[in-house]
Amino acid sequence: MKRAIPVLVLSVAGLIPVWRYEPSTGTTAAPTPAPTPAPSVAASSGTASGTSSGTSSGTVVKGSTVTTEKGPVQVEVTFDGDTITAVRMLQQPNHPQTAAAVPQLIAETLDAQSADIDTVSGATVTSGGYRTSLQAALDAKGA
Repeated sequence: MKRAIPVLVLSVAGLIPVWRYEPSTGTTAAPTPAPTPAPSVAASSGTASGTSSGTSSGTVVKGSTVTTEKGPVQVEVTFDGDTITAVRMLQQPNHPQTAAAVPQLIAETLDAQSADIDTVSGATVTSGGYRTSLQAALDAKGA
């Protein structure tokens, strides 16, 4: 009997997070407001914006819009020659894990200078969409 009370209390304490858990619905029937773009992280402060014109001072190329179960993902990549100088999210899911993952994804892209980057834990779906959109921008640039 002495052990029953602590076992009961600990069991209830362990079940509270399970009861409070709210999984994402994954439905996209209702239109969601466009999320505000995350600020871009740049390797240098001398990036110029423009279109995919091929100028050496700052070519800007948009990746394709990738529809994920969490929402659309699209990136815009700024190049200086063949070097990626900045990445900006044009569209991203309105999700807490996405907001935390975007700076990590951008930093890894600037380090790797390619779409060969790791998935951010907790934002697997967004990471996949980011990589796909990034690769489309790299392919469009011809890098």
